[in-house]
Amino acid sequence: MAYVQTKWNLADLFPGFDSPELEAAFDQVEEQVTSFEGVRGKLKSEMETDQFLEIVRTSEAISRTVNKMYSFAGLAFAADTQDQAAQTLQSRIDQFAAEMQNRTLFFSLWWKEVDDTNAKRLMDASGDYRYYLEEIRHFKPHTLSEPEEKIVNLKNVTGVNALNTLYDSITNRYTFKFEADGKIKELTEGELQAYRYSTDPDERARSYQEQFRVFGADGPILGQMYQTIVRDWHTENLSLRKFSNPIAARNLSNDIPDEAVDALLDVARKNVKIFQRYFKLKAKFVGMEKLRRYDIYAPVSKSQKQFDFDKAAQMVFESFSAFEPRLAELARRVFDQNHLDSEIRKGKTGGAFCWSIVPEMTPYVLLNYQNRARDVAVMAHELGHAIHSMLAEHHTAFTFHSSLPLAETASTFGEMMLTDKLLAEETDESVRRDLLFKQMDDSYATIIRQSYFAMFEKQAHEMILKNASVDEISAAYFETLKEQFGDSLELSDEFKWEWVSIPHIYHTPFYVYAYAFGQLLVLSLYQQFKIEGDSFKPKYLKILSTGGSEAPATILSGAGIDIRSTKFWQGGFDVLEKLVGELEKLK
Repeated sequence: MAYVQTKWNLADLFPGFDSPELEAAFDQVEEQVTSFEGVRGKLKSEMETDQFLEIVRTSEAISRTVNKMYSFAGLAFAADTQDQAAQTLQSRIDQFAAEMQNRTLFFSLWWKEVDDTNAKRLMDASGDYRYYLEEIRHFKPHTLSEPEEKIVNLKNVTGVNALNTLYDSITNRYTFKFEADGKIKELTEGELQAYRYSTDPDERARSYQEQFRVFGADGPILGQMYQTIVRDWHTENLSLRKFSNPIAARNLSNDIPDEAVDALLDVARKNVKIFQRYFKLKAKFVGMEKLRRYDIYAPVSKSQKQFDFDKAAQMVFESFSAFEPRLAELARRVFDQNHLDSEIRKGKTGGAFCWSIVPEMTPYVLLNYQNRARDVAVMAHELGHAIHSMLAEHHTAFTFHSSLPLAETASTFGEMMLTDKLLAEETDESVRRDLLFKQMDDSYATIIRQSYFAMFEKQAHEMILKNASVDEISAAYFETLKEQFGDSLELSDEFKWEWVSIPHIYHTPFYVYAYAFGQLLVLSLYQQFKIEGDSFKPKYLKILSTGGSEAPATILSGAGIDIRSTKFWQGGFDVLEKLVGELEKLK
């Protein structure tokens, strides 16, 4: 069967916005929560383990249904951010979920207060729930009273959550004017961004200029939205929850020690010259005296090889199967169950993502596929995410989803397997060279670019609390770009607006370091694979199948990795420095 680009089918969640099944889900959760509220008076530190586990299982059942409802609304909105029915349902479910969370909040508050001896007794008997329960207790120093926690939950629905939905609605309705093939075209952001990989330097420049013309026109408003989100983050996490700094709140939710993140970002900053050296090298291969910022993703060969959708899918399956046939079977599930939206449409969310809902359900994957080699790599990346979730489907709904930093492991590893396959099969030396350069391009985009986003976020949070204007924040962002690139390329003024076009810093503050974490981790794992061969595979598959049922540091220590060690992070950069050295030998 040949695969074609389609829109996904959400019927595995609910048949539609007005379906009886969706309304029944609201009623079911209401009943489950009412029943759950009945255990409030029965909670005691000395309670029997069977009784305790029954309460945890009931909590999981509620969570599973709410996850399905929330995901249905979120996926429908992603498919068409201008659909008013999807917008309305999303708002309704946000409000409903917050209310249900408030009514069940008493359990987690009680659990944080259980004495250590009884907590250990109950966790020792809780099987796969253990790490989930342990994680709840990590937040004890940052937990408010029950009335305060309820207020925060309700405030978020009409506050920061609503602001993020508004940001998505505004930015996903943007269209961009672009001249190509002698015609003025109206493009989506994803279609416009395709031109930054063009062989034509003028098209690359105009792609960026048009993007930042549109975002820059709304820059003061989008910047003001960001200022409000940052103030909200500070009010909740520092003023109320007493975290020591803004990024510490994200680190705890990822269960990554602050010193591990500091080590990662410090090592990234120290190694930025590897990429500056690379950009100077790349200029020679694209026939320029010096790159402009517009040119960093320029192809080094004139070959613009196209890959139709089915061919791309088969290539990805084959690369996964060469490592382990089961991985390809899992990837096919996403296609065969119609859980993939790969079309280009106005109003659809740009970029790509994988959305895991409950352990036994095949995840949903969004792509904006445009037949380029880069799109094949993105397909491998997002299917890697899906495989990660499916390998962990034997865990509970609370423990199958990995933490953010480890979430990039299977996706990035999947891309590297695909690249190896392409390099092994490609006979055209110019295309092979392009693939090698693309590896460095992607490493820049995933490691240095994201690390500097995280550094910028730390600075922006500080500046906003000192009442910095949007223009001052833009100027600070531009300074981070100057540090990144040094004298390796020419930087144009409009890039000062790039930050307002980055959804992650709005939706999930400090998410971005997860990309650098994942890429450097995979460079280390992939080196182990090259050395150990088949004996490496069980170790790797165990990391993935563990999901989120153990702490990231514990999961990785089993592979001999210490995430607090600067030596570990430096090892990833050493691999990249070696690759630059190999590229310098090319003619």
